[in-house]
Amino acid sequence: MGAEEDREIRQGSDQTTPLAISRDQFLAWKRQKDAELSAKQAEAARKREEDIAAGRVPMNGRELFLHQPWVFDDTHL
Repeated sequence: MGAEEDREIRQGSDQTTPLAISRDQFLAWKRQKDAELSAKQAEAARKREEDIAAGRVPMNGRELFLHQPWVFDDTHL
């Protein structure tokens, strides 16, 4: 009995219902996802700037160049 029930359950789960969405629905979803991602990245950048200003994290080369360009000034040599 158990094997027959398992087979029936598996056969029922193999059938999927295709979701039909319109182009407008997709574009609205895509805009929403892009906005969420953009907001998340902006928040991460803001937090990183705060951490750098507070000295909690080390700067990478680009950040060092942007914040302290005199470090890379070799005209005095």
